[in-house]
Amino acid sequence: MPDVVLPVLDEAEAIRGVLARLPSSYEPIVVDNGSTDGSAKVALHLGARVVMEPARGFGAACFTGLRAATSDVVCFMDCDGSLDPHDLPHVATPVIAGDADLVVGARRATGAGAWPLHARLANRALALLLARRVGARVHDLGPMRAVRREDLLALGVTDRRFGWPLEMVVRAVGAGWRILEVPVSYAPRIGRSKVTGTVRGTARTVLDMARVMW
Repeated sequence: MPDVVLPVLDEAEAIRGVLARLPSSYEPIVVDNGSTDGSAKVALHLGARVVMEPARGFGAACFTGLRAATSDVVCFMDCDGSLDPHDLPHVATPVIAGDADLVVGARRATGAGAWPLHARLANRALALLLARRVGARVHDLGPMRAVRREDLLALGVTDRRFGWPLEMVVRAVGAGWRILEVPVSYAPRIGRSKVTGTVRGTARTVLDMARVMW
């Protein structure tokens, strides 16, 4: 029964739909990263386990969720409605079966505006740089992924901002992990975008990832 870490920052509008679509055997851990819209209360009301992480940062929220998890296999995904929880078994099964050490969901846009051009181009450039520098054969640095909890803790990912997803892949390659990509659907998010939906958010993410890369 995998745990699912859901970093949250003002996602009260989307939480209900995300939790409702989680497969029954997947346990949500909502990590509230300083929301002011009552996201934590909504998640608690819906029966999710809620952990607070006051230090802002995507990586900080993910790491707190990882430490709070108790299952052998842990999944990560955004909680803004852009990713479909029904895809989680496709991502987690290769890790559960022992066929992969890290599985990353490669996003496939399913609606207009789901993945703005500036965000797609930035993601593609980072993936190409990652391939050239460390030999990682991934096409997307998407947030839906699965890994064994103890393995990821031992990997020693240190970034606590938006460089977390990239550093995980860089360190996984260095450790000789078997990395697999599987396609996952990617829809327009619910509510206001704070990261890839804006040029400023994308630029901040790219800078964080570039800092990790160099």
